[in-house]
Formats: sequence, C-alpha cells, structure tokens
Amino acid sequence: MPYVLTVIGDTRSRPLTAALTEAVRAAITRGGGLPGEPDWLAEGIACDIPFDGNEPTIIQAQVRDTLGNAPLDLAVQPPEGRRKRLLVADMESTIIAQEMLDELAVVAGIGPQVQDITARAMAGELDFEAALRERVGLLAGMNEKTLEAAAETMTLTPGARTLVATMHAAGAYCALVSGGFTCFTEKIRQSCGFSEDRANRLEVEAGRLTGRVAEPILGRAAKLAALEELTASLGLTLRESCAVGDGANDLAMLGAAGLGVAFRGKPKVRAAARYRVDHGDLTALLYLQGYRRSEFREDEPG
Repeated sequence: MPYVLTVIGDTRSRPLTAALTEAVRAAITRGGGLPGEPDWLAEGIACDIPFDGNEPTIIQAQVRDTLGNAPLDLAVQPPEGRRKRLLVADMESTIIAQEMLDELAVVAGIGPQVQDITARAMAGELDFEAALRERVGLLAGMNEKTLEAAAETMTLTPGARTLVATMHAAGAYCALVSGGFTCFTEKIRQSCGFSEDRANRLEVEAGRLTGRVAEPILGRAAKLAALEELTASLGLTLRESCAVGDGANDLAMLGAAGLGVAFRGKPKVRAAARYRVDHGDLTALLYLQGYRRSEFREDEPG
C-alpha cells in the first residue's frame, strides 16, 4: 500500500540534508518498505519520501530510531486527500505564544498560583472547565482596561499568518476555536486572517471583571463539537479537516480530524496525537499537507 513519509525541520536552521534523506530511505527499507525518490518541498526544511509497505507504524518507528535526536518531525500518511479544506486551530500556546489568563494573573499579582493551575489543566491533570472557573474567579474586580493592555502583549507563533493565508488561498475555511476569551480571539482572528473565532466570554460589570465566565464554557467537548459543526456546515467529511492544538482540551478534536496535529504539545497530548510537530513552526502543517514552499502565501490579512 502506498504511503508518504514527510520529514520536517526548523525553518531557520534548515537541518535536513541529502545524507539524512538517504538514511531515511535506508531505514524504510530495513522496516520492510520500498522507498521512492525524495521529493523536496523546501530545500533543507521539508521532504516527502513515498514508499510502499504494509507496516507504516513500524517503518516510522524505524526512521525515528535512525534519526535519533535530530531536530526533525516525522509523519506517515496515505498520499490521497492530504490537502485539507478546513482548519480548526487552538489559540493560546498554538497560534500565539502566550497563555492569556497567566498574563492577566501576573498583572493581578497572582501569577504563580494561576500558572500552576493552567499547567495542570493543559497537561490533563485537572478538569478544564473547573480549572477555568477557578482561575477566572481569582481575577474578580480586575479593571476591564487591563484586558486591552494584555491583548497588546500577544505575539503570533512563527508561521501562523502563512498557514492561514496559504490555506485560505487554496480554498480552505479557517476557524480559531479557543478555550480562552473573545476579547483576545477577536484580535487574533483579524490579525491572522481567520474566517471566524469562537471562545469564552468574561463577564464584566461596571467596568470590572465579575470573576465569572459566561456559560456554557467552551472546553474539550465544545472544541470537538465546533469541528463537527463546521465540517457539516461546509459539506465536508472529518477526513478533510485539519486541527491543531497543544493542550489536553484539544485531544478530542485532534483525534477526530483527518490531520490532527499536536503542536509543541504537552506530554500527554504528544503521546496521544497521531501527528505532532515538536521542532518546526506552524508552516509544518502546510508541509504535512504536501504544500511546497513556493506555494506559500504570506499576505497580510486585509
């Protein structure tokens, strides 16, 4: 049965060499596969290696053992249907570098307390919804203007705009679905070029946070429901979707999507996800779909 193995490295260090691709081809052979010729998607960064074989999981493990600690991401997929028509992306620690509740907590002087809860919730050690309510409760009384100041600190993860712009140009629908808050997702939707954003809403009265989140909370189940709803509304199948996230509350949607990618994921997420990116930036999701560097779009959203 035909498969394609994609090898991806960091865009700055460009660690992928012809010698490494030959080592990968040899590892495929040792795993019982028949490799084809390398197809470079981006010189030094990403390469597709087609192969025939009946044990793709074993072959991928063989390749990983061969590469050792080399800073390269691997994925094995069937060649058909790689390009997805829907992108559903988590925001915090995925599309942006920050966890915004943690940022607000630092301003409030309770950073370590909230950061600990965030880390445990994202690692899957705490119930997401309960942890969210607890953390927001600690911010009761905060001035609403603090949200605007915190929003100014957000920074996009490298490759975020290119990922969205390139998939848009190819006709895909791109949605930002976050367990964070609309006051932040709205800005990132506009900055990054997403078609829509979905998130939780902080309750505000008389210009101050009440310490409550409007119900229902958008958590793990709601992220999966959003993926399923968007897929159905666009007349697609789940196999035609791509989802990306880093935390335990992303696992359900990552498991359901045709291409569910743990991006710099927490250990539990990295272990459970079929696909993961630990070294590349967000353009790795384009290479996983077979895009060439020459096809990338880096338009600023209008």
